[in-house]
Amino acid sequence: VQLQASGGGLVQAGGSLRLSCAASRTIASIVDMGWYRQAPGKQRELVASITSGGSTNYADSVKGRFTISRDNGKNLVWLQMNNLKPEDTAVYYCNAVVLTPRRNLWGLGTQVTVSS
Repeated sequence: VQLQASGGGLVQAGGSLRLSCAASRTIASIVDMGWYRQAPGKQRELVASITSGGSTNYADSVKGRFTISRDNGKNLVWLQMNNLKPEDTAVYYCNAVVLTPRRNLWGLGTQVTVSS
C-alpha cells in the first residue's frame, strides 16, 4: 500500500478529528498532497490540498474549520478537522501527486461519521 490513511471515526457535531496519511518513504518527488471525500450518493470532492511549498487550498465548506499540513521529508500529511458537522460525514481519501514518473496515488479511505 503506497498511501496509508488513519484517524477516522465517529464524533458528535462540534467535535474534532485528525486524519493522518503516510506515503511510502520510497516514493520521491511528491508535489501535491491532499484529502478528498465521498459521501453516499455523491461524487468525490476535494476537501483540502497542499503543495510541497506549503500553499494550501480548501473547499469553501471547510474553510475556517479544517487545516491541512504536511511533512515533506517523511511523506506525511494531516487534516485537522474542527467543529465537525453532520454534512462532513463521508469516506475521506488521501491523495498524492507524484512528479517522476507522473502519477496520482490514492489511499484506501477512512470513514468519518458526524452525529447530530
